[in-house]
Amino acid sequence: MFRHSYWLGSGQNLIEKIAQRYVVDGNGAKVEGTVRSGDFVSIKPERVMTHDNTAAVIPKFLGLGEGVGIHDSKQVFFGVDHDVQNKSPKNLEKYANIEAFAKEHNVPFSKAGSGIVHQIMVENGFAYPGTLVVASDSHSNMYGGIGCLGTPVVRTDAAAIWATGQTWWTVPPVARVELHGTLPEGCSGKDIIITLCGVVNKDEVLNHAVEFSGPAIASLSIDDRLAMANMTTEWGALAGVFPIDENLVDWVSKRQTWADSSKLAFPHAKEAFSSNSLSNLVELLENGDFTPDADAVYAKTITLDLSTVSPSVAGPNTVKKMTPSSVLAGEKIKVNKAYLLSCVNSRVSDIAAAAEILRGKKIAEGVEFYVAAASETVKEEASANGDWQVLMSSGAIPLPSGCGPCIGMGAGLLTDGEVGISATNRNFKGRMGHPNAKCYLASPAVVAASALAGYITPPEGGAAPVATVKYTVEASQAEREATEVKLLPGFSETITGRLVWVHEDNLNTDGIYAGKHTYADLSPEEMANVAFENYDPKFQDVAEMGCIVVGGFNFGSGSSREQAATCLKYKGIPLVIAGSFSETYKRNAFNNGLPALESPSFVTHLKKTLGTSTPTVATGKDLTLHLPSSTLLYDGMKFPVAPLGTFAQEICLAGGLEGWVSSKIKAASA
Repeated sequence: MFRHSYWLGSGQNLIEKIAQRYVVDGNGAKVEGTVRSGDFVSIKPERVMTHDNTAAVIPKFLGLGEGVGIHDSKQVFFGVDHDVQNKSPKNLEKYANIEAFAKEHNVPFSKAGSGIVHQIMVENGFAYPGTLVVASDSHSNMYGGIGCLGTPVVRTDAAAIWATGQTWWTVPPVARVELHGTLPEGCSGKDIIITLCGVVNKDEVLNHAVEFSGPAIASLSIDDRLAMANMTTEWGALAGVFPIDENLVDWVSKRQTWADSSKLAFPHAKEAFSSNSLSNLVELLENGDFTPDADAVYAKTITLDLSTVSPSVAGPNTVKKMTPSSVLAGEKIKVNKAYLLSCVNSRVSDIAAAAEILRGKKIAEGVEFYVAAASETVKEEASANGDWQVLMSSGAIPLPSGCGPCIGMGAGLLTDGEVGISATNRNFKGRMGHPNAKCYLASPAVVAASALAGYITPPEGGAAPVATVKYTVEASQAEREATEVKLLPGFSETITGRLVWVHEDNLNTDGIYAGKHTYADLSPEEMANVAFENYDPKFQDVAEMGCIVVGGFNFGSGSSREQAATCLKYKGIPLVIAGSFSETYKRNAFNNGLPALESPSFVTHLKKTLGTSTPTVATGKDLTLHLPSSTLLYDGMKFPVAPLGTFAQEICLAGGLEGWVSSKIKAASA
């Protein structure tokens, strides 16, 4: 048994069932046991994808040690899609180097202009129902639209998987999202996820995995599911997975026909969508491998009545504000630019929805409408049915298949004071252009209607909004129990230090390690001396060497800079406790050998007893982590804490993930 904790109740949910199929020990051998939320496990994912950032992963990989090689070329996928409009010699050289590295190691590679790599992964079966696929990109969640557990990893993880085939994962708490009712005519999956982001907007699913369920699922197309799973990222989730049902099995069957006939298909597609693969999927489904148990445990349950959803708009500049498009139509908000592109909404059905509105018409004067198909395959199919030509005839501006304006690259960016409406997934301030621009998100139909009218509006005859969106949120009362943790040789039973209380929730990485230092060449001692300076300059005066920092909830949010973890390690801090962590921060901490463990009950206790008025409190009291029992001992009281599993111990003993990988490489070559 690898498991060190469990939730009361014997059943597993879908997330846990899929994850369990990919759990291995430190040597890559499959481990028997029952995976539960909260378990720190070593995983050997079906696939790992990197895109333009492959160029940054390569030196990490090569630096792992002499003799390092790709462990399994079939497990790895490279592609370029972010900066495809950039034809500078420097970028072209970078892309050529990635392609050459792929060819050298026999890794499948998707060229610039072929499509957004997430779409390529789905089209060609590199992401497949019932599998675990990771990628060095936050929108890996999209794979959940086809019942694939997709979740993001950081670049160090990608390098580790290249070299050893495995990395680690903490199975997140799972939120069940039940969909009921009938979606009104003119609404799409994009309207559903915009509604969820806009009304369930108090971080209810932050750092959770979302598992969609309910009778209304059967009415949702695969494209709708992909769009919704994709934007669970913006909702705050680490994954968003739909059930594997008859509709999905039918979709897989149809992909077989495409794989056998299309010149754009990767060779892998024929294998992935073969009759044998489909039969295996159906057999696993019939055996209950992908069906949540009746007594499965969920951290919370959210319900949404789809009959109360209307064509909606998110923003401006946030997904947490949702307004029916018909309401905004009354405000006549002028649109300067409109966008139908990105991995969330530029598939065949999305282009068809826009074409239905624009057929025989012209984009409003003064509006620039940018369109890019999710892939060459999508463009080919949309052209075959005439929809692509409809958009071009209406005055749309074509862009190559890629991320482009969605990530602020290439042509068509918003300028100072402009308003954009986009079928993309993020509208953070300044993301798609100038920080003084306003960006709204909507479905392809609303985007097309707005480009046609010149202001934000629903499609003609679109569903009228109801008075109130009907939804519920209910947290589970289930508790996690701890069992004994077996310690590896060399690992002490306890970690003790003076408790330093840093109460702030959502404390971002800039507060922990200021951005101005990120690209400066500071020594470890200098890094330690600037820890928390943006949050509280007095931290350095009260935090002694060897103290244990306890933070609030969602500790380490914001950027992915790993110095926010290493500066604490260099400060001599042996352990960080928080109510919860940003997943990226947690990955950076463990990947650098710094244990980062969650104890919500302990943090809640400190908020009540130590308060939140002083940024940093040096308590002068010892905090002890008793590792075998996963217990915190403080001031005569005991609190449960997330267990430090075997693989986590291996990483910490090696000084981090790169050290662990290097030791494996040396052992293999000895």
